Amino acid sequence: MAYRSESGDIRMLLAGDVMPSRRLSGFDEPDYLALVEQVRGADVAFANLETTVRERHEGTPNFTLGTPMTTPPRLLEDLKWMGFGLLSCANNHATDYGVSGLLANLAHLGRAGIACAGAGANLAEARAPAYLDTPAGRVALVAATAFFRPWNRASDQRPDAPGRPGVNPLAFATRFGVDDEALRALRRVSDGLGLTQERMRHRAQFYSPSEIAPESADSVEILGTQFRRAEGFSVSTAVNRADAEANLRWIREARRQADWVIFSFHSHEFGSAGRLSAKTDVEMEEPAQFVTEFARAAIDAGADVVAGHGPHLTLGVEIHRGKPILYSLGNFVFQNDTVDVFPSEAYGRFGLGHGATPADFLDERTGNDTRGFPAAAEFWQSFSASCEFRRRALTELRLHPLDLGFGRSRSQRGRPLLARGEVAAAILRRVQHLSARHGVQISIDGTTGVVEIPG
Repeated sequence: MAYRSESGDIRMLLAGDVMPSRRLSGFDEPDYLALVEQVRGADVAFANLETTVRERHEGTPNFTLGTPMTTPPRLLEDLKWMGFGLLSCANNHATDYGVSGLLANLAHLGRAGIACAGAGANLAEARAPAYLDTPAGRVALVAATAFFRPWNRASDQRPDAPGRPGVNPLAFATRFGVDDEALRALRRVSDGLGLTQERMRHRAQFYSPSEIAPESADSVEILGTQFRRAEGFSVSTAVNRADAEANLRWIREARRQADWVIFSFHSHEFGSAGRLSAKTDVEMEEPAQFVTEFARAAIDAGADVVAGHGPHLTLGVEIHRGKPILYSLGNFVFQNDTVDVFPSEAYGRFGLGHGATPADFLDERTGNDTRGFPAAAEFWQSFSASCEFRRRALTELRLHPLDLGFGRSRSQRGRPLLARGEVAAAILRRVQHLSARHGVQISIDGTTGVVEIPG
């Protein structure tokens, strides 16, 4: 064996959303240093960079109902210090500061020497894999997001026109099934408000048939949402075929060009279970239908691992054809409430003027930590995953519970420690429960979850 990579052995460390606004090095808690050693001890460590890395003069803020997330470039050195070598930029926060912010983000990552995928100066760059050479072999990362504004998706180059910088999209459609009575009522609404006539006028203009579908006796569209005749009420999702085919093509390309392939999948969509009963996102327990279907297709196309993230909550684990799908790893670094500057529109949403400070905005937005992320422990309790392959077969998948400091002050919470005691137990109970729906059993080994791998 001339090369170590010929052995087919590798250890991957997979983490969820990374949103740093404060330094990560220089701390000495034993459970923090032990976590850092886990990251460094892997042959490759991956995370989703859920932010725009920029200086204050780079980029202009887009409007968002979330946090306009920004990270000082110097903190990339802290992520390297922790051991991360592969980052995804395919997420909604990569475009928080517009096209120039996204390009600044990519430039800072390039100068820091960190391999990243999922965003680019045009669609080809955004779709293309990133590669990282490690002693265990060449690792490819393909990264896509299902959550983006239409103008934030990258577009193709043409011989006579440049492409648009943006993220690698994996769009989807949601279809609502309704019974005959509801469909008749919706059609009456469409007719009565002039929406039917408006669609007719649009068809006579420059919209394509795919943008304004023909009228049908079995469906009606209300403000961009399609309702179809069904036996009862139902909700289904389906991935955009062109986006799916393009992403699968690049996964197959990565399979031919690398020893190992990670597919990073960012999505905020949940499944239909819980839609009628869940009071908060914490009670939504399954990924959307299109997410599970495409994650499996990514494995079929050649991905060794699917690393999911997006809802800022942990979701279940699935083993498909001997390969792991982690539907959501939750948060890894969650410092979105110590960002030092917010745009004027963020303050304006809560009636705050120019005299207001970031703390004023955050107090108002969260009701002094009584709603949103600060109010629920599950947003601050997550896990990282150690995937070990031997002779190209998955031999071990361990879940390491993480405590991000729920209930602590903004100045403290958001940096991960290895969880202990009841916090670790609660995290593992949740992932056990959520993985059972995928037919996966997880046993507890001390404060670590061990995923049962089918023989």
